[in-house]
Amino acid sequence: MPIAHSKLTAQGQISVPAEIRRKLGIGPGSLLEWHEDGEQVIVRRAGRYSSQEVHQALFPAPPPAAEPLDRKAAIRKYMKRKHTRK
Repeated sequence: MPIAHSKLTAQGQISVPAEIRRKLGIGPGSLLEWHEDGEQVIVRRAGRYSSQEVHQALFPAPPPAAEPLDRKAAIRKYMKRKHTRK
């Protein structure tokens, strides 16, 4: 059962029904992607970047592995500095 219907204009334009716009979170100026899947055409909101691209931008290289003793020593040092009387 279809969610909604659209009509194609002579210029090849369609209107996206309000219910679909709300579900996709799109408005004027939003980009849509069209994908062909056999006999079906899938329309979805276009994302600027994939989640993998965002992850690589935020974390370009894995952080160096720290030894557990180094972490404990760093915590001790921090707590000592924080709680010493001045």
